[in-house]
Amino acid sequence: MDAKSERKEGVLIFFINGRLDAFGAQQLDEWIKGALHDDDKELILDLSGSTYLSSGGLRTFNILKKEMKRRNGRFALAAVGEYPKKVLDMAGFSTIIEMFPTVDAAVEDMKKKRKNPTLFNEIFYKKIEEEGISLTIEPGWMTSPPALRVTGDMAKVLNARLTEADIKTKKFSEITYSLGLGALGADKKEAMPLLGEMITLYGSMVWLPTDGNNTPDFLTPLDTESDVPVYTGYNVTLDGPFNEYLTLSTGDAKSVSIADIYRMIFSGAKSRVKSYKGIVAVAIWGVLEGLSSSGIKKAPVAGSGLPAGSSIMDPANQSQWMASDTGMSYKGDTLVSFGFGIDLTGDLSGFPKEDLDALYSTNPASRGTSKVMALHNHGVVFRGVPYDASLDLNSQVKKIVNDATFVDMRHLLDSTRLRRAKIGVAYIQEIVRES
Repeated sequence: MDAKSERKEGVLIFFINGRLDAFGAQQLDEWIKGALHDDDKELILDLSGSTYLSSGGLRTFNILKKEMKRRNGRFALAAVGEYPKKVLDMAGFSTIIEMFPTVDAAVEDMKKKRKNPTLFNEIFYKKIEEEGISLTIEPGWMTSPPALRVTGDMAKVLNARLTEADIKTKKFSEITYSLGLGALGADKKEAMPLLGEMITLYGSMVWLPTDGNNTPDFLTPLDTESDVPVYTGYNVTLDGPFNEYLTLSTGDAKSVSIADIYRMIFSGAKSRVKSYKGIVAVAIWGVLEGLSSSGIKKAPVAGSGLPAGSSIMDPANQSQWMASDTGMSYKGDTLVSFGFGIDLTGDLSGFPKEDLDALYSTNPASRGTSKVMALHNHGVVFRGVPYDASLDLNSQVKKIVNDATFVDMRHLLDSTRLRRAKIGVAYIQEIVRES
């Protein structure tokens, strides 16, 4: 048996050619698992090329129906032949699985009955739109002015001068959204040589150890009061709530880069957000079109061989210290990320220069944006998480990091692309530096 797939009007369609016996059904199950993206909600199987159906095929249909129900979507068969129809009738499946004479008829019905969970937002909330991309804005709950809390010295990281005295400890229970440089271990001495890119999301820590294996590690404690510490040489944490939540949607076959998301946020804030001071913190739950990454290859600790007065960002040191990969895809998988952005074209006079210097340095891998914005974002890739823009961002992030299938974690380049997302935005009012 063989099959090909395509998407039409946002619906995933499989055209099957051959026998849907036990072996064919097993093949189909694997093919569909590989093709389903986390934002797919509708699936059609065209059976015009299949004249045989057995209980193996029925089991696959049942699994697919349950999966699309889990996604609040629909599953249907099209162009069912005479013998497969008899098997469906005999097994009682004709009354529980939707069937249509043609694929076009199935697609039209799905389009007509498609639910729009964000319709209320689109009618009653403001939107930022450009060239087929829209950000629908809904307000958050303001309990306190949001701030970024910075632990550690950026200069010591860039110049590879971290010592044991510079390594701070954080409890899992203290962190909701943060990113930086960190490690897990029995003590500081064990953790220091492994310090790598890290992100914490609702008490879960994911990090990329600098042990040469390029494989992320993570820990989600069931007991948030446990004494297992996070060791960090540099960390930026969001204190306070998100001011707004944005729903990103793009037209068919479109996607948008992280840089463009920030650009739209900056542009919209200048004209309508009175408290905007040029810095935002952003959490994203979305569906990837393609992931681009960078990151340190060695822990930037004292005695690591970096020439005095030099930086790990210097071109001469790039190959030894920094790694980047613009070819990672993960298309259709789920991204959960946290980061912050600084609008370099805006008025940043509300922040002391030393606080801004403590917060960022330009990443040379993010070409084309360094003169207008400085972005720092880390992200975790998960698979098999149904995307639904009507759900609450924070509760979903908490659920995903505890329950979903973990795939990867990276420092995100600005060219990473998404096709839909739920985004929390905090308009930062203060930078708090911890010694």
